[in-house]
Amino acid sequence: MKPHQLSSANNLLKDGSIPRHIAIIMDGNGRWAKEKGLPRVAGHRAGAESVRRTVEACDEKGIRYLTLFTFSSENWRRPKKEVTLLLDLFVSALNKEIKKLHGKNVKFQAIGDLSAFDNKIRKSIKSAEELTKNNTGLTLTTAVNYGGQWDITEACKKIAKSVKEEGLDPDNIDKAILAKNICMSDIPSPDLFVRTGGEKRISNFLLWQLAYTELYFTDVLWPDFNNLALDKAINSFVTRQRRFGQTSEQIEAAQNV
Repeated sequence: MKPHQLSSANNLLKDGSIPRHIAIIMDGNGRWAKEKGLPRVAGHRAGAESVRRTVEACDEKGIRYLTLFTFSSENWRRPKKEVTLLLDLFVSALNKEIKKLHGKNVKFQAIGDLSAFDNKIRKSIKSAEELTKNNTGLTLTTAVNYGGQWDITEACKKIAKSVKEEGLDPDNIDKAILAKNICMSDIPSPDLFVRTGGEKRISNFLLWQLAYTELYFTDVLWPDFNNLALDKAINSFVTRQRRFGQTSEQIEAAQNV
């Protein structure tokens, strides 16, 4: 990235034009390890370091919300040994970093079907959420055993229960009611979605929440994703015009009021 581009991103940070909420699919750990002739576990460990760097960078830049796709509902299909390793690494990193995050006023929360995990994992998540629940800085959300289709399905179940038990009129069900029952309904939808590793898919991540999110794909493998790569993603975002169905002229007119 050219120096003036980086400086542009930093200047836009001051006037509030950078994304409030960034969501990331952290892809490429296995390929990173393979390129270096290392076992996949080395890639996942390097990826954990990238998580730490990214959280710190977002906190320093004034990003309000960061959501990371840590373990998808489809990841159970991977070899059992790798699944166990991924979950052990997640718990180890969480237990190691949570006090530091708390000291930086970061709020931690998890979304997904946590019932599939053992008591050790659920206890670590609950403890981290409880410790940081009153923090007012960056909100760090980790999506674990999460899938966008699962999220929408669960929301529909909750609404159906309201119809059955609370007399909700089906004719009154609208977008707002569904949105209230979706994960992260209490925070803004992502402004910027980033996927590393070169793949150009959303992969069942935040299907409802990404409706108007700006998408950014990079060939950088997740363990190599650093502050410069994050600045490049943010710079791409701030140069776009978000219209939400309106015309460019309407947006420009509103900005000039």
